Amino acid sequence: MMRNKLFILLFLCACSGTHDYIGKEYLNKPYVFSPLGEEKAPDEDPLIRFDAFDCTTFVETALANGDVKKLNRIRYKNGEIDFLNRNHFIETDWLNNNNLENVSRLYAPVSIRRVTINKKSWLKKLYSIDADFKKQTVDIEYIPYKNLSKIDIQTPLIVLFIHDGNGFNKKIGTDLAVVHMGFLLPGNVLRHASWKHKRVMDTDFDAYVDKRKENKHNLGIALVKIK
Repeated sequence: MMRNKLFILLFLCACSGTHDYIGKEYLNKPYVFSPLGEEKAPDEDPLIRFDAFDCTTFVETALANGDVKKLNRIRYKNGEIDFLNRNHFIETDWLNNNNLENVSRLYAPVSIRRVTINKKSWLKKLYSIDADFKKQTVDIEYIPYKNLSKIDIQTPLIVLFIHDGNGFNKKIGTDLAVVHMGFLLPGNVLRHASWKHKRVMDTDFDAYVDKRKENKHNLGIALVKIK
């Protein structure tokens, strides 16, 4: 049911004939790191809010169309609200539990970023929580920046920005591949919650990519759609 609702939402948005559909109401809202939680320790932030976002909560809230029940089904495995049950990692949790499809290969030649998520180590290092999670290794298809040319789309896609993981193990206790996300909209528009500009904004996708390419650890993008 959730998959059908998300598909209908994106389909209706696409049929409006403009890129002013998904997440438009949140434009210029401030960027706040990790603004959502379970309303209790270890994360006492609210389940939903509309006044501030980070890149992931912006995408999630826009997909849920501002509905807290839909949002909880996106943010938690099987919609069961618990910190340890949250889809913390895009690579191993969020993509799988939301039945999303990586369609990068439809737009350009792809490479593979193999990433190993160590949730047990991450929880211990950042939250001092002991939990029995096994390491998970997944392969993510992505379009290297050198293979990326203009992408012509008719419906919005989720865009993930892929990193080589340099420094993350030491800093947060796990490898990490996805370091940013937003919506790629028709008209070559990236709509995202920008840490640099501290707000939800629209920007030219090509110009944004050119800036990211300046850092050698930024590898490319993955394009994702709702099945």
